[in-house]
Amino acid sequence: MSLLFTNYTLNSPRGPLKLANRIVVAPMCQYSAVNGEATDWHLMHWGNLLNSGAALFIIEATGVTPEGRITPACLGLWDDRTEAALKDKLSRARKLAPATPVFIQLAHAGRKASSATPWDGGQLLAVGQGGWETTAPSAIPQLEGERLPHELNKSELKELIDAFVVAAQRSDRIGVDGIELHGAHGYLLHQFLSPIANQRTDEYGGSYENRIRFPLELFKAVREAYQGVLGIRISASDWIEGGWTPEETADFAARLKPLGADFVHISSGGISPAQKIAIGPKYQVPFAKIVKDKSGLPTMTVGLITDPHQAEEILQQGDADLIALARAFLYKPRWAWEAAAALDGIVPSNERYWRCLPREAQAIFGNVKVGQR
Repeated sequence: MSLLFTNYTLNSPRGPLKLANRIVVAPMCQYSAVNGEATDWHLMHWGNLLNSGAALFIIEATGVTPEGRITPACLGLWDDRTEAALKDKLSRARKLAPATPVFIQLAHAGRKASSATPWDGGQLLAVGQGGWETTAPSAIPQLEGERLPHELNKSELKELIDAFVVAAQRSDRIGVDGIELHGAHGYLLHQFLSPIANQRTDEYGGSYENRIRFPLELFKAVREAYQGVLGIRISASDWIEGGWTPEETADFAARLKPLGADFVHISSGGISPAQKIAIGPKYQVPFAKIVKDKSGLPTMTVGLITDPHQAEEILQQGDADLIALARAFLYKPRWAWEAAAALDGIVPSNERYWRCLPREAQAIFGNVKVGQR
């Protein structure tokens, strides 16, 4: 049998979580919330991807504070109102699909917050245009010439940890199966890790040991408050000379393991427009292998994995444990069905779709039968 369609178990203090296959829908921002609240767009989008055949669906970057959103249209989870909206849309979407584990990505955008939506240019919004003051490890802007972010002081760091902890507790009440902290793509936790963005002179900046201090403290606090599956997404490389490296990522992941990390999700880039990314098929997979080998943690890989045979090869070579796709699922919401047909796999399905299969894919839903007269 194809490894892509074998089951996989993620462990946590609460107990094991069994995944039906190795396919993950990675978090994808939808920029469709209203004042942080999930909307009918999310109901449709989540329902669609929960019917994709993937074994795990991860909800997009969700701001733990209003100021932590990337854009004014980003999803949030910071009060009873945003919690109720997310719970309503998620519970309704789950009723429309096969039982599928759901994680949520908790995030703070740091200096990349207060941005316009991508279709409005994606640039920093002025306060008079609906923007707000951004925060960061150091008063260094994302782009040259932008207004400076506010450098977080130690009491504000404690408040941020508290915000992540409360959001994790809200996530638990909503009924998600796991949490992914967002430490990638140039957002706040990545900003602390990277010497490009973190030039503090206190114990939270400068050396590698100091730069990882705040993310480790935050992870430890969330782990103490949340007993479900908990992991983190990390940008393994800044793609800039003198920036954050894959080797540092692997060491950081190894330090997360005794703090209770259950998985790592390896991506890259996002810290600066000066990055020079060598984009190509499976371009981030070598980073995942380095982290997997060093940390021993269950590892997700992502990035220009578009063909089922690519995904299978990654697993067969032991480079990662789980295969995450993002935009590929926007373009082909039934990518996992096609992969099952190509690799003789079986995917979970809603019985309403049992009649749809073409001749070459008749077996992908398993031994199902329908009748009609």
